[in-house]
Amino acid sequence: MRTTRGVQGLRARSPVAGLRRRELGPLGVLAQSVATTAPAGAMAAVPLLVTAAAGRDAPWSVAIAAALVGLVVASIAVFARRMAAAGGLYSFTAKGLGPGGAYACAVSMVVGYALLVAAALVGASWYARALVERLWPVDTTAVGVAVVVVLSAAIAACAVRGVRLAGRVMLVVEGVSITLILVVLVTLAVRAPAGPVPPPPPSGGVTGVAAGVLPAVAAFIGFDSATALGVEARRPYASVPRAVAVTAGGAALLYLVAMLVHLAAPAVLPALTVAAPDGGPGAAVIGTWAPVLLDAGIIASFGACTLAALNTLVRVLFSLAREGVAPAVLGRTHRRHLTPAAAVGLTVPLLALPPVVGILAGVEPQDLLGGFLAVATIGFLAAYLLVCLAAPRFLRRISELTRAVVVTAWCAVPALGLVIVVALWRSAGPLLPVTVGVVALAAATGWVALRRTHRAQLDGMGVYDETTTADLHPADRSTADRPR
Repeated sequence: MRTTRGVQGLRARSPVAGLRRRELGPLGVLAQSVATTAPAGAMAAVPLLVTAAAGRDAPWSVAIAAALVGLVVASIAVFARRMAAAGGLYSFTAKGLGPGGAYACAVSMVVGYALLVAAALVGASWYARALVERLWPVDTTAVGVAVVVVLSAAIAACAVRGVRLAGRVMLVVEGVSITLILVVLVTLAVRAPAGPVPPPPPSGGVTGVAAGVLPAVAAFIGFDSATALGVEARRPYASVPRAVAVTAGGAALLYLVAMLVHLAAPAVLPALTVAAPDGGPGAAVIGTWAPVLLDAGIIASFGACTLAALNTLVRVLFSLAREGVAPAVLGRTHRRHLTPAAAVGLTVPLLALPPVVGILAGVEPQDLLGGFLAVATIGFLAAYLLVCLAAPRFLRRISELTRAVVVTAWCAVPALGLVIVVALWRSAGPLLPVTVGVVALAAATGWVALRRTHRAQLDGMGVYDETTTADLHPADRSTADRPR
């Protein structure tokens, strides 16, 4: 007989109803994680940042960072193979750590993805201005503002239209960007003029390698974003964990290639960066065409990153709203496109405003980008730590705990905690620790307030897509409806 939950205990309506369920193919899911990670842009920056700390041992820093990310991938797979949720990591964490861990992870994700959107807008604007300045040496403030405004409108339109369209756009854009940057780097390294080979940078030693792990890990943030598409993916239990793993592994390979190219031809990357638009010691090597191509590729990569990060952010907000933790308006979806349109409309203007204000105020774009990314990275690392901590507790609760998962958590949690501490300790000035402290205090205040007014909603955090009566074959429904 029917229950309040539908046929034989099944819900008549999914908790995340309103999203377009089970339609996104594996390539679209993969594009989401790849675009959020933005490996094309990271390939141009990571070798310089890591080499500055680790010297010629920089590949070891990247390898250690990749191994740490691999532990996070394994922990995410524990959940992604068993549940499909729009809330991504925080919905996973809820199943292992309860409402407290879920709330902390949700705050970390919202902060991380929101600031990643803002950072990507700044990055696209910065490289667009550099590209214009290479061609026409004029003031580009208006260009920077225009790029932020136009890109914000474009990503909002794509996000509302749906993840299928967004997935195609991101896949093409990121594929072209990565190809462009690989071609530029390898071509310039091969065509470097004959002559005395510059000495390799000195070894950074153990401390240098350890310091280089921090920027290397930061280059991977966002690889988990496919987990927020579990509801919309056609085969989520296969495509989502595969997308997360392929993105992390592919990014590691690309970063190692870029690192080796940089060590082989150390004059190339510094001359290509926007910090040296007039060239430098490597100007004779790169000519005039390479910086233009590199800037174009990085602009496209930042654009795809903005769209992908927004896709994840609005689905996290949508999930929180459906649980009653966030304002209900964020849980409304577009009637035709079945996307979190209300969340898109509310968040995009808020996230575009800080970059526009910063550009108009004359703040250096590298300072804006670095500030946004620094706080975002702490948010992502905290979310990864929590999901790694939750994995063994979740499996123990469902009687599927294995030694491998326990060892993974034992290795990942202290390592991620150490990276967070080092990031705060080594930050230039007190701004980053103070900002993180303010966010943590605000989150704690919100938790106390919600425990007083919305305790039941907090306890219900972690909703995920469930089989409904509409998913059953008609014969199954008629059999299940038969009185027993």
